[in-house]
Amino acid sequence: MTSTHYKDFLETATKAASLAGGIIMKNLGKLSREDIKIKMAADFVTRVDKESEEVIIKTIKETFPDHNFLAEESAHQDTDSDYQWIIDPLDGTTNFIHGFPVFSVSIALAHKGDIIAGTVYDPVRQEVFTAQRGKGAFLNGDLIHVSDIPEFSESLVATGFPFRKKEFMDKYLNLFRNIFEMVSDLRRAGSAALDLSYLASGRCDGFFEIGLSPWDIAAGSLLIEEAGGIITDFGGGNDYLKTGNIVAGSPAAHKKILDEVEKVFHGSIDK
Repeated sequence: MTSTHYKDFLETATKAASLAGGIIMKNLGKLSREDIKIKMAADFVTRVDKESEEVIIKTIKETFPDHNFLAEESAHQDTDSDYQWIIDPLDGTTNFIHGFPVFSVSIALAHKGDIIAGTVYDPVRQEVFTAQRGKGAFLNGDLIHVSDIPEFSESLVATGFPFRKKEFMDKYLNLFRNIFEMVSDLRRAGSAALDLSYLASGRCDGFFEIGLSPWDIAAGSLLIEEAGGIITDFGGGNDYLKTGNIVAGSPAAHKKILDEVEKVFHGSIDK
C-alpha cells in the first residue's frame, strides 16, 4: 500500500466528513419532534443522522465503490474487499437535539481489521482531526501530540456515562470517584470521538468509558496512537473495538487510569 493510497483515503474521508458537517449545521436548532426517533432508552436517532450517513457513504463510494461499510444507522454491507469504512455520522446526537454544541462526524478506514486512516470533524469549530497509520496525527494540518503533564494530579480526564450498560453503573461511579480524587478535574462532554480527538491534541490527558460502539472509537483510536498516546480495553489489551470499554491517555495517565480500572472491575467486564 503506497502513501498515495493513504492520501486518497484521508482526502476522501475528510471530504465526506465536511459534507456531512454541512448537513448537520444546516439543521442545528431546526428539528421537529417528527425528526427524532428513540432507538433505546436515552439513545436517539434523527433525520440528520441518516442524511449525514447517506452523504458520507455516497461520497466514499464514488471513489471506492467496492469497499465495505460499518455505519451506525444503516445495515452492514459485505463485499470481498479487505477495506471497511467505520462511520459515525453524528457522534453526540443527544447534544445535537438539545442544541448543545459538542458533536462530531467520525470516519475511519480499516484494512484487514487494522485502522489505517481516520478523520474526526467538529463542524461547530471547523476543526478537522486526521491521522494516517505511521504518518502522525494532525489538527487542521498541524501536527499534534498527547500531553506531557508530569503529575497525574494536574490532569484533566474525560469520560462518558454508561447509558448502554447501566448494570455497571455502581462500579463506574466507584471508578469515577476514585479518578476524581486523583486528578485536577473530570469532563463529560457527550461525544466520545471528540473526547479522543481532544486527548490526541493534548486538551485533556486521559479518557475512560464503558459500552461504546466501534464507530465511536475507530478514528479516535488511531489519532491517539499516532499522537503518542495509548488506548486499550479495560484489561489492558487491544480488544476495545469489540468490547467498547476503553482507557486512553498519555502513557503515564493511561497507566494510572488502568490501575484504577483493574482495582474496581478486576478484569471481569471484558470477559
